[in-house]
Amino acid sequence: MNSFKNNTRRGRFKPNGERSFRRNGNGNKPNGDFGNGSAFKRRHPGKNNQNAAKLVEKYNDLAREALSNGDKILSENYLQHSEHFSRILKSQENLKNFNQIETDVNASNQIKTDNENRETKENS
Repeated sequence: MNSFKNNTRRGRFKPNGERSFRRNGNGNKPNGDFGNGSAFKRRHPGKNNQNAAKLVEKYNDLAREALSNGDKILSENYLQHSEHFSRILKSQENLKNFNQIETDVNASNQIKTDNENRETKENS
């Protein structure tokens, strides 16, 4: 059986309250002035604040600038970012077209059923 005698020495060189690993009451690390539901917190930290079309243009410009400075690797990196956002833009357009077609089909089906209901009322 192991004896853990050195556990009491873990934080003895720092004064109490200055441990960087200490967490606040809700289990999160303190985040300076931005903690506790501050208005400056990003809602979705993994998302960009710009739309896909602007990001495609941004990364194309950065790639062009990196290539003019002679950095081919950085330029290729930016082009890959641009390609990623152009794929996102294309998928958004496809989804929008699909939804438009679906609403058109639903509207035409509704018109057909309305016409059929009207005809049955007139015939009876």
